[in-house]
Amino acid sequence: MERNTQQRQAILKAFEIAERPLAVQEILDLAQGDCPGLGVATIYRNLKALVGDKKLIVVDMPGGVALYELPGGHHHHHFSCNGCQKVFDVDGCGLNVKNLVPNGFTLKRHEVLLYGFCDSCSR
Repeated sequence: MERNTQQRQAILKAFEIAERPLAVQEILDLAQGDCPGLGVATIYRNLKALVGDKKLIVVDMPGGVALYELPGGHHHHHFSCNGCQKVFDVDGCGLNVKNLVPNGFTLKRHEVLLYGFCDSCSR
């Protein structure tokens, strides 16, 4: 059930501003500008509801860290900056992973994570 609370609006606005996957702390930092009393427990409650309502999707990262992003409807991968630790979307997929799947196996999805330095950290 979708509720359009001030907290939820602030959380969704954080994603629109950032235009990339966000960790919980990043969501909190960005959303507090529009909703100063926002706390981490409220962020987690709203993230669960927004994922359930398909307004956000979970991006599972190595080490069990979960990021969240707006659903884009297109297949893409991610780039993780070793400097600032931010994660960015990489449009498209140039891989032909079907050739990598062993005979008799069924591929459901795949994820490629690129590592390096973003434009800001490269300078």
